[in-house]
Amino acid sequence: MKALCNREGLLAGFGMASLVAPARSPKTILQSVKLDVSENGSELLATDLEVGIRHRVLGVKVDEPGAVILPTQRFGQILRSLSDEELAIELQGNQVVVRGRHAQFKLPTDDASLYPELPDFGASAYYVVTAADLRRGIRRTVFATDVESTRYALGGVLFELKDERLTLVATDGRRLARQVVGVDVEGKPGLPESQPVVPVKALKLVERSLQDEDPPVHLVFQGNHVLMRTEEAVIYSRLVEGRFPRYQDVFPAQVEVRIPLEAGPLLRATEQASIVTSEESRAVDFHFGPGVLRLTSQAPDQGSSDIELAIAYEDRPVSILFDPRYLVEALRVLDESAAVTAELVDPRNAAVFRTEDDYTYVVMPLTRER
Repeated sequence: MKALCNREGLLAGFGMASLVAPARSPKTILQSVKLDVSENGSELLATDLEVGIRHRVLGVKVDEPGAVILPTQRFGQILRSLSDEELAIELQGNQVVVRGRHAQFKLPTDDASLYPELPDFGASAYYVVTAADLRRGIRRTVFATDVESTRYALGGVLFELKDERLTLVATDGRRLARQVVGVDVEGKPGLPESQPVVPVKALKLVERSLQDEDPPVHLVFQGNHVLMRTEEAVIYSRLVEGRFPRYQDVFPAQVEVRIPLEAGPLLRATEQASIVTSEESRAVDFHFGPGVLRLTSQAPDQGSSDIELAIAYEDRPVSILFDPRYLVEALRVLDESAAVTAELVDPRNAAVFRTEDDYTYVVMPLTRER
């Protein structure tokens, strides 16, 4: 293997691939990234056997096609430290040689043929979702997962496909986030055999690899894994094992009051009220009254807070107790000017927050001490 690579293009792809390569693994070769170069295109590959990525590399001039294993930490440091426009990379026996204009590095390497095979996106029938919609859906749900759960498949986001709609759902048992986006269909991919739950690591990788203006993303579910094709990469992931809970049951059967709010001001008021809370007393009282929302908190030896926020609400007063962390995390993924409607029943039932772009967030209130 021998090639001349554009350093910036290689650095961009290597940065994404290195997010997948595990820091520790019984198979030490997985701690490295594979560079595969050919006249038909060059790719960087990485996997931890659960999640994998094939990232296209532009600006590669191939002298001798082949593959080489690149040690993640050392090679990444070389790419970041040099300023050369191009770097020569060559496999010499059990070493990879990296040359710039004024620098040369020789690093030990493994046999590239021992690296696991990664699936490519070869499907002719698949789902199509815009990059902006998929990024928004991931960003607004992934924070509500529970990667430590062993009872249910809560360590990822549920993907529901129906009637040209993709519904992403995440829950940790205390709150639930749901985003609905449009989806197109190419060919006849069919529906997944079971509830597909995509793990957090894969979704964060997809979100990080996308910009809102990028071309649409292609999705296909095959058995127990999913393949997602972006403009620059193909991301593979095994699905989370286990059953996702029947999330529809958490929505209250009725609504007593609807309160119009704005995401930015509500976020700031909640953050201010949370300043005077503690691990033992992590509660903020939300008092919704005509024209004003009053947030109060109190913690032993910490003090108290009393925050007021003007709101466009003129119905009967309602009070409900929340852990402010759960509201802050949801509000941070919304635009400051986003209109949010709070649907409340009473201090004991789940509260539902909705936006105008099909986002729903459900959070259980805290129980008041008698």
